[in-house]
Amino acid sequence: MATVRNLKIKTSTCKRIVKELHSYEIEVEREAAKTADMKAKGADPYDLKQQENVLAESRMMVPDCHKRLESALSDLKGTLVELEESGEKEGSEIDEARSIIAEVEELFQSSDV
Repeated sequence: MATVRNLKIKTSTCKRIVKELHSYEIEVEREAAKTADMKAKGADPYDLKQQENVLAESRMMVPDCHKRLESALSDLKGTLVELEESGEKEGSEIDEARSIIAEVEELFQSSDV
């Protein structure tokens, strides 16, 4: 049985994962720039290898966040449908959930292009 509380939790989960995804994307850009700078300056090979490992770990987190976000989005949609079927069609929590769903779907569409 879906409740408004469950909907709020799932909405917050989606928001948190979107924030995580953005921070990982920024981290990848920052680490890539740092790696390129180290290569250009002829850094020690060991330090360069360590930096490349950091960059690789950051890059691995982006697809992981996408998978978790897809899962959280489907949970949120399911909970919203259950609530709507049980008669809950209005409310700030429901409006917020709809806006997060739209935001996440737009994010997926822009990243697929």
